[in-house]
Amino acid sequence: MMTVMNLLLIRHALNDWVGERLAGWTPDVHLNDEGRAQARALAQRLAEVPLAAIYSGPLERTLETGQPLAEARGLEIKVRPALGETRYGDWTGRTLEGLKEEALWPVVQVYPTGVRFPGGESMPEVQARLVSELDGIRDAHPGQTVAVFSHSDPIKLAVAFYAGLPTDLFQRLTISPASVTAFTFTQYGPRLICLNHTESLPTFKTETGKSEEA
Repeated sequence: MMTVMNLLLIRHALNDWVGERLAGWTPDVHLNDEGRAQARALAQRLAEVPLAAIYSGPLERTLETGQPLAEARGLEIKVRPALGETRYGDWTGRTLEGLKEEALWPVVQVYPTGVRFPGGESMPEVQARLVSELDGIRDAHPGQTVAVFSHSDPIKLAVAFYAGLPTDLFQRLTISPASVTAFTFTQYGPRLICLNHTESLPTFKTETGKSEEA
């Protein structure tokens, strides 16, 4: 009987920086009131999904998003630095409006594989570290369902890799705060089950003929 593995990629919930500033690895960026409500609602949405483990990047906004789910399941959040946000270098903390005046900004939108953020990472480096970490998590949980909390650009880059999309088109994807994107991994490769879900989730299978209602 073939077993499959389900990977839920979850973006952190809202904070006051979303849509305003490039937080990057700025410390002490916490969820706001709406974000905390989103985190609680997320735990309820996933109530019927039999999670085996919860992983997260180390920044406060991902950990705070995962905490209600971890408490509801009696699971410890396993922190992995490689699941963290893109390192934006000199752009960290700047307003999005200000960054749109930079000559590099349109290049980020149309040719991201050719970009290295000043003093920071390149997009291919972010994709490589995310996929490497996610592959390790998958190997550790055959036949199980696992939740991973991360950030918008890293999740989009991982989706592009597993779905076979050109990385230069990853900006066409949308990953909303507290959204769930799910892959099922089989012996024939990954299958994208849902993208950017913010409401109810589909059925996940772990073995042929068996399903988990979500």
